[in-house]
Amino acid sequence: MSAHCQLTGVRPVFGKKISHSHRRTPRRFDPNIQNKRYWLPSESRHVRLKLSARAVKTVDVIGVEAAVVRIRARGERV
Repeated sequence: MSAHCQLTGVRPVFGKKISHSHRRTPRRFDPNIQNKRYWLPSESRHVRLKLSARAVKTVDVIGVEAAVVRIRARGERV
């Protein structure tokens, strides 16, 4: 499974690690992905979502129903 957020779509980005001697080597910056389980009242079931830490806070603000609508609008399966 790729490390991407189902709500915001954030994915790993690539860059360079710079050592003390200023030598550059490739590295990967991964998003803080968490597996969260939410109760979806409209479907009377739990849903498991792979969300970034920022998206977890977004779900707390907008609610799980609106978040699932946005995820389905992006074409993701819930």
